[in-house]
Amino acid sequence: MVLPKHMRLKGHRCFDLIYREGARFYSPSMVLRVTKANINLQAKGINPQISSSIRCAISISNKVSKKSVTRNKLRRLFHHHLSRRLSNMQCENEIWAFISLKPSCLKNSNSTLLKECDKLLIKAGITK
Repeated sequence: MVLPKHMRLKGHRCFDLIYREGARFYSPSMVLRVTKANINLQAKGINPQISSSIRCAISISNKVSKKSVTRNKLRRLFHHHLSRRLSNMQCENEIWAFISLKPSCLKNSNSTLLKECDKLLIKAGITK
């Protein structure tokens, strides 16, 4: 399962902004970067009428696992979790979030990873 289109973060300019200006929140297995959206930087083809208050992306590098099957399972796990948790969220400003998994994440179970993700979302002030 992938994130719905209105929740996806696209375009290298968006990622550059998140890396430059985003607030970072750390846990043992992942890093969450959050920033306020800059609509002018969004990639073309994104429909402005269908707006989500939160757009997110997930990065799982080859350092986590050399096997693409393992990386894709993790990506699908996080996409499903984020789509359930954030689909009904409404914020005043649009927020962009970017999750990077660390190589140590494979030592933890899936439920532990999702709990860490929830803690980071709460710490960032995205969810309650």
